[in-house]
Amino acid sequence: MKDLAPTSAVTESDVVSPTALEVGSGFSARQFRHSQFSGLMDPLLMVDDYTMTEPTFGAHAHGGISAVSLLFEDSQGDFFNQDSLGNNLALGAGDLYWLSAGRGAMHDESPRSGEARIRGLQIFVKLPAQRAYMPPESLHVPGASMPTIMGPGTRVRVALGSSNGMEGKSGTPNPLTLLDGYLDGGAHFSHEVAAGGSVWIYAVEGELTVQFNGETRRVQGGNALALRTDAEASNITLNAVRTTHFVLIAAKPLDEPFEQKGPFAFATAKENEQAVADAQAGVFGDIATLRESA
Repeated sequence: MKDLAPTSAVTESDVVSPTALEVGSGFSARQFRHSQFSGLMDPLLMVDDYTMTEPTFGAHAHGGISAVSLLFEDSQGDFFNQDSLGNNLALGAGDLYWLSAGRGAMHDESPRSGEARIRGLQIFVKLPAQRAYMPPESLHVPGASMPTIMGPGTRVRVALGSSNGMEGKSGTPNPLTLLDGYLDGGAHFSHEVAAGGSVWIYAVEGELTVQFNGETRRVQGGNALALRTDAEASNITLNAVRTTHFVLIAAKPLDEPFEQKGPFAFATAKENEQAVADAQAGVFGDIATLRESA
């Protein structure tokens, strides 16, 4: 692990267990919220590790945030995505889709086949205040185009951003690194977090230890940990106690006040209420019926 200067410090949250969530008969999730991580999850608002087997939510609105879908490689079947930007596509195993709702957008994602079993993360990212009222935009990153970091017992997909000299897709409203990795038991992986950066580490399955600034924390499968560096970059090392699937998200915290109301997160509660009214009035546009041929 990289030697850090004595003045360097890392602030950590508790190791957090998720809240179980079930909606209808076709959606279940482990859910994490920013309030569980002592503010260290910023700019992330919420992460769901979910399984979906049938349409569940229908068309719904977002505002002031980005809704990011990362499908795991064991996801089965097509995940049909449509939004009021005019996008209509089928996400496959390993794909990423980033919808920056800005001032407001409509969105719908669902499996359309009885054989589908969609597995992945739904990540809600607070937009910077200066971009909260920008027009909505989107980014699709096919899994096949994501670079992969390979090492002894290590395979890490760089879905967004960069790590260990490997450059993935960039250009999202929040500059963000998103890694989807696999470690054999006894293997390790390191990632340097920028000065003043935040990092959220989730053990999807397995068990790992997280080393930072001379400290070690154990994270069992299903749990997560958030960290923030101070004025210097810090090296974070993950060591697999046994075969482990992990996700690491690193970003620059916004440190901006906001109010959240479901899928809306603007600076004030009044702005959220206006966004709800706009969505109900059709201001955000509409979504046509999903096509099986998407």
